[in-house]
Order: sequence, then C-alpha cells, then structure tokens
Amino acid sequence: MAEPLDLDFDPIDRAASIWRERFGPSDAMAAATSIMRVQQLLIGEFDRICRPYGLTFARYEALVLLSFSRTGALPMAKIGERLMVHPTSVTNTIQRLESAGFVTREPNPRDGRGTLARITQSGRDAVGRVTTELMEAEFGLRALGGDDRKQVFDLLRGLRVAAGDFSD
Repeated sequence: MAEPLDLDFDPIDRAASIWRERFGPSDAMAAATSIMRVQQLLIGEFDRICRPYGLTFARYEALVLLSFSRTGALPMAKIGERLMVHPTSVTNTIQRLESAGFVTREPNPRDGRGTLARITQSGRDAVGRVTTELMEAEFGLRALGGDDRKQVFDLLRGLRVAAGDFSD
C-alpha cells in the first residue's frame, strides 16, 4: 500500500463536518470522497505490483481480458466495451502491450476493417506472475474480511447498475 499519511485526524470526516455546517447533508460527499481515496490507494498498490513486469494495472486488465477469451484474441472494440474505456485508450493500451511483446495485432478475419489483439506467451506469463502477487496482496483489501468485501461489492454493484453499466 501507499506510504501511511499518519494524520491524527480523518480529513474526509473533517471535510464532512465542515460541509454539513456550510452546505447541508454530507453523507454523499463523504462516501464519494472515501471511494475516490480508496481508488487512489488501490491503483497505487496495483501499479506498484505491476511495474516490475513492465505493466500498469490498466494494461494488466487488458491482458487478463485477452487471457479469458477462448482464442486469446478479441476485437479492439470488444476490449473497450468489456473494460469500459474509450477506444482511444484501448488503442494506446494495446500499442504499449505490443511494444512490450505481450500482444500482437492482426486483421480481424470477420471484419475486414477491424483489428484483433492477441495475447502472446510472454503476455500470459506476465498475467500469471502479476496475478499471483495481486492475490497475495489480496488486491489491496487485506484490511477487510471476506464478508466485508462481499458487502462492498454489493453496495458498489448497485451504483454500477444505476449508472447503466449492465442490467441487474
């Protein structure tokens, strides 16, 4: 995890208190700010684990997605859809993975205009090593027990459904 801040107070709780005094109810602001802080902590931890393998967590996610596919290859548009990112981000991610030798790009035989990204053995090896380390780190959630992790997932899933990510 990131270096501890070792503050003698909770800055989000303090902000919530001031927010309440000046603007009104602060529960939504405090929850959203807490989610954003935890996201910073998790991405920092994930990138720290991925870095020695020449990856960022975003690139690792793309490799995992490719490793999950039956053939080890997916159309670029499908990668963007599944990772919920803009096509430009997918292009950049795949270009970087290709430069590192983790994927190859090839014409999509089903769509003459499209491109497939295919994971290489080197990419599969990197997924295996990074996944082992992420699992050992409990994906940065060691401070939460299994029931708490499930509860967090369920709560955040409701937000994703409400945002239209998928139908429940």
